[in-house]
Amino acid sequence: MTGRHAPAMAAALLAAGLTPCVASALTVRLMSGSAIGMRSTFEKDMAAPHSTFAKAGPDSALESVFVSSEVAPERVETTRSLLSELNARRTDGVIVIDLPADVLFDFDKATIRPDAEPALTRAAELLKSYPQAQVSIGGHTDAKGDDAYNEGLSLRRARAVAARLQREAGRTLGAEGFGERRPVAPNVKPDGSDDPDGRQKNRRVEIRITPRAGG
Repeated sequence: MTGRHAPAMAAALLAAGLTPCVASALTVRLMSGSAIGMRSTFEKDMAAPHSTFAKAGPDSALESVFVSSEVAPERVETTRSLLSELNARRTDGVIVIDLPADVLFDFDKATIRPDAEPALTRAAELLKSYPQAQVSIGGHTDAKGDDAYNEGLSLRRARAVAARLQREAGRTLGAEGFGERRPVAPNVKPDGSDDPDGRQKNRRVEIRITPRAGG
C-alpha cells in the first residue's frame, strides 16, 4: 500500500478495528471510481502465519513458582532446575518446599536418615539463590498421638533440618513445630475412617522462602 492512497487506506483499516499486525495478513483491493456507497472488502492472505493457542506444558506450573527477577542472572537456570526437582509450590508469594517426613526420618525419630541427604543438598543449594530471602523451617505431623507430643516431635524435626541446611546456607534459619495444626490433607476419610495417604502428606517439614527482588 503506497503512494497517495496509503494514508486513506491506513485510516480505513483503523476504522475497521484492524491492528497493523492483523492488516499484514490481509490483501487490500483498491477499486477504481468512486467508493461512495461501496462496501470495502478485504481478502485474507492464505500464506500469512496463523495464530494458534495450545495447552501449556509442564513448565507452566513451574512458571507460577519461579520469578527470574528474584535471583541473580547466573543462578536462573540452576534455580529453575532445583525448584522443579523439589516440587516447589508458591502460596501468597512464598515459595514452599514440602519434604516428606517419612523420607527424612525413621518412625517417631528426629535424626535425619542418610538417604535424605540428596534432597537436603538440593534444598541447601536452592537457598543460595535467595541470599536475602526470609527462610523458615516448619515441622508438621499427622493427627495420630498426643497433641503435646506431636508438637515436640515436629519442632525437633524442624530444628534438625534447619541445622543441616544452615551449614551450607551460611546463615541461621528459624525453626518451628506446628504438630498437627496445619494439615495439607485430611487425616480421616468422610466416613470417619483412617486416611493413611492423607496422614502421610501431613507428616512433613516445610521450607518456606519469602524472596526479595534480586534474591
